[in-house]
Amino acid sequence: MNIRIKRIYDDVADGDGCRVLVDRLWPRGVSKERARLDAWLKQVAPSPELRTWWNHDPERLDDFAIRYRAELDGDPVTMRAVTELRELVAQAAGPTTLLYGARDPAVNHALILAAYLDAN
Repeated sequence: MNIRIKRIYDDVADGDGCRVLVDRLWPRGVSKERARLDAWLKQVAPSPELRTWWNHDPERLDDFAIRYRAELDGDPVTMRAVTELRELVAQAAGPTTLLYGARDPAVNHALILAAYLDAN
């Protein structure tokens, strides 16, 4: 799979391919026109409870990853959204870019989601 991740606040690039927002909440200050999304899959994002617990704390990243993968594997709504995402990736002529709003490019759920998709 040719999956990339990128902050939604970064400029759109021709090499982004299929652009999919994987956050549950719409990013502040980004218009729909500027985002140039092919899809917004809210349900692949961590649950509000998990996101609140994690609070993007780098020290909780490993525990968060375990819990997030459990949600991806165990929640029926999330599992349907993952299937939809897999279909988008399979249908894309080029790369698929998972877009997220978190500030830290090394501490965000899109990294975990991309690795999950590559592994499964």
